[in-house]
Amino acid sequence: MSRYLILPVGLAIALLLWFWGSGGFDSLASWAAGEQREFQNQIARALRAARAEQPEAVATLLAVCFAYGFFHAVGPGHGKVLIGGYGLGRNVAFLRLSAISVLSSLGQAVTAIVLVYAGVLVFQMSRQSLVGTTEQIMAPVSYGAIAAIGLWLVLRSLRSFARRGRADSAPHDHHHHHDHGHHHHDGEVCSDCGHRHGPTAEEVAQVGSLREALILIAGIAARPCTGALFVLILTWQMGIAMVGVAGAFAMALGTATVTTLVGWTSFGLRGGLLASASATRFAAVLAPTIELVAGLLIAVIAGGLLLRAL
Repeated sequence: MSRYLILPVGLAIALLLWFWGSGGFDSLASWAAGEQREFQNQIARALRAARAEQPEAVATLLAVCFAYGFFHAVGPGHGKVLIGGYGLGRNVAFLRLSAISVLSSLGQAVTAIVLVYAGVLVFQMSRQSLVGTTEQIMAPVSYGAIAAIGLWLVLRSLRSFARRGRADSAPHDHHHHHDHGHHHHDGEVCSDCGHRHGPTAEEVAQVGSLREALILIAGIAARPCTGALFVLILTWQMGIAMVGVAGAFAMALGTATVTTLVGWTSFGLRGGLLASASATRFAAVLAPTIELVAGLLIAVIAGGLLLRAL
């Protein structure tokens, strides 16, 4: 069964490489930027209608904000590379990866709300100052955190290779010891004292996965969407602040749609690659190799964005 997956997986990778090499991603980003400008104009019109309390104005605004978030996420940023690279490099459950995508986008909306209302109400910051804070401080912090996650994936993969190298070079003696004295494994209940002496391997993995998820979400959420800042500031000035908050979350859901699709694609690609190689001699090294490539991809792209932002 696995050999039948080699052809579609190979074609998918070749198609992505061709699309990237031919400038397809640049064209896609330019098209998305044009759509963003059109949606910005629609948002401005919908805000004026909402202020005038026209029927269905709020519903129209939320729909436009969702569409803006979708097309905005097609362009650079918003954690697509991180979500895609993480889903490709790590053995993550499908629902967990989806939850990380959605929560990171919602986290961007929360960051935007906190930044705007803390800046406006506490520090009396102008719209230009808020956007400047986002681009000059929060964006580099986010890019740095994402690059660090990429380097961490690289380190994990190198450790996997090192462990495999030690296992291959270790002597395989066959001395059998039949010591049946008192012993127990971590996580198991001791027959003498009735208590566990440590966590199970599954519990340790769950803690690590939760920590990873929180770091991923925080790294993406650290940089709020400028479109959400725009809507929040305008609605505060127009006296319809809660409409702006709803619009920011609608944008976040639009963004989450794209990042979740990227996560699903990486999840399927990883599964296809591993299934294709399961019957070959490369099966044992493929998973850490994928993790290494994904980590390098994340680190290089995020590092480039960080250098541009500084």
